[in-house]
Parts: sequence; structure tokens; C-alpha cells
Amino acid sequence: MTQTNPPDRETSEPSAMSSSAQGTPVQLSIGARAQRWWRRRTIVQLRPWVQALFTALWLLPLRFKQAPTCVFHCDACPLAGFACPIGTIARFSAAQMLPLLTVGLLVIVGMAVGSLVCGWACPFGFLQDMLAKIPTPKFRLPNWLGLGRYVVLLTLVIWVPLQFGQESPLYICSLCPAGGLEASLPRAGMAASAGEQIYWMSPQKAIITGVILVAALFVHRPWCSVLCPLGGLLALFNRFSLFYLRFEASGCSECNLCRSRCKYGVKVDQSINNTSCIRCLECTACPGVRNALAPRRVDDA
Repeated sequence: MTQTNPPDRETSEPSAMSSSAQGTPVQLSIGARAQRWWRRRTIVQLRPWVQALFTALWLLPLRFKQAPTCVFHCDACPLAGFACPIGTIARFSAAQMLPLLTVGLLVIVGMAVGSLVCGWACPFGFLQDMLAKIPTPKFRLPNWLGLGRYVVLLTLVIWVPLQFGQESPLYICSLCPAGGLEASLPRAGMAASAGEQIYWMSPQKAIITGVILVAALFVHRPWCSVLCPLGGLLALFNRFSLFYLRFEASGCSECNLCRSRCKYGVKVDQSINNTSCIRCLECTACPGVRNALAPRRVDDA
């Protein structure tokens, strides 16, 4: 684990000078610099508002509990309007059935935008982003820890329910931190206010929830980066989705802005659409990075 400090201005901000084909520095126009600044400002400032709007959407009192979504959100929450896709897969696994609607939805969303929903629409990711704004030292985890997402998906979401049912202490919903925050705590509060018996979350869920919340103060999106089975599943489509990121070497001035903006250790100039990317689009502040909604070129990573 390495600590990530704000990079020096010389390495994090693109230079106002670019080189021509003959190597002669050429001053960027005021319009080009203004456009670059506006792109960076728009991406950085717009995303939290979009996340907040999607969070409000998932909490609308629509009560479509049989309709799955494509974000990590506990359907046991008193305000939840849709079904959690991971909880749905786990319940169907316990019944030895295949949730065709949920799997179909995730495949469609994955093929369309990949993990873009993680960066822009997931309420649990939004919570971690808000905690990350607290000024504490930030550390970066090695990317190989992201394989834990697939371990959780194959074991706790599919294998454990399939073999032991929903009563197993290792059943994903018995451990899920989103369930602890969105369902267990609100229901305990409602029971206390009504003078009814309070049913607390299990010790293992309380520990996991507490660890994730504390870790989110020091690591950007620890749940998403290491353990989220939904994020891992959607990220598998990053290399094939219709919406994708494109690195254009012709626009690269080797300023290191793209890598310094990425909080998840993606080597943007080498493998921009890998499974560690949540598509927050922070790297698009770099003039060498473009988001695209078109057929891919042969050289797109």
C-alpha cells in the first residue's frame, strides 16, 4: 500500500507549452487553455450532483421491489424502491434458479456503459466518495486486490447460497455493509422510536461495515476497489462496452496528468479500460483522454 500525495504542479498540470512536430515549443492559445480548464471543472463539479440525483432516484417510494437495478443498493432499506441485483442473484442461487431478468439487465448495462454506473450512479459509491472528501492521508491499494471482487461474487453470492441457503452466516446479505447502513441501522432506529424490540445487525456485518467506513477515510472507495461483486462484474465489460475511454497519444504531452488524476491506479496511457476503472472520468481532464460512444478502433485499449 502506497500513500498518494497531491502531485507537484509541474507533473500534475499540463504545460501551457506544447511541442510541434519539429520539437519547437508552441504556446497554446487562450481558447485551448480555457476549454481544457472548463472540461476539468465540469467533470469534477458535475459528478457529485449526478450521483446525488441517482441516489434520490433509488430512494423514491416507487416500491418496485421485483424490478432490479444496476447499482449496489440494499432492497431491505425502508426507502428502497428497487431490488438489489446482487441480493437477487444470491436469493435465486439459494433457490437454485437463474435470475434471467437481473442477469439480462446487467449484461445490457455492461455492454452499453461498463462500470460507468459505478462512478456516476451508485449510492454506496457516492457515500464513499463523500467520506473521501474528509482531509485525511490517502493511500492507494495495489490493483491485484481487485480480484477480491470476483472471489466475493463466486463464493458469497453464488456458491454459499447454492450450497447452504440464505441461513448461512457467510451469505452475502448477512455481511453486506450497504445492508448494514441502509437497512439494519434505519430499522433499529424505527423500532426504537416505536418502542418495539430492536434487532441489531450481526456482529460480522457490524465489523465489516465499520471497517469499510473507516477505510473510506484513507482509501478511495475501498469496497468498490476490493470487494464489490457488482462493480467487478460490470468492469468486465469495460473493454467491450459501447461507451469507453480512448487515450490518444497524439494529444499526450507526458505531463502525467491522466495518471495523477486517477485514484485507482489505472495506467491510463497503457490500459485505460481495464477492470480497475470505475469511469469517474477524472482522467478526461487530460487532453490525451477522450470518452467515446462509437465503434472501437483496433488500437483502443
